[in-house]
Amino acid sequence: MANKRCLKKSINYICEELLAECVAAQLYSAKPGSENVSPILSSIVHLQNNYVNRISHPEPGMSSKVYFKDLIEHFNKEASEIVDQISNLQ
Repeated sequence: MANKRCLKKSINYICEELLAECVAAQLYSAKPGSENVSPILSSIVHLQNNYVNRISHPEPGMSSKVYFKDLIEHFNKEASEIVDQISNLQ
């Protein structure tokens, strides 16, 4: 981990790309309907807000190295779940 600023920028960038991919999947999908897209979009926004806030306020009593490693691991897991949901839209 370089620093908190770089980690926040990375999370914001990944979430922006997920949002763009979700909108593109909706627009270019053969299946019409946006009822499946709205929950995915809201989960992406929730993911971004949750992890950026967690970066700013780490848990007390836990070493920062372990905390941020765990945070990155959980973020990657949740982001890959959202990628799977987006791929199921197409």
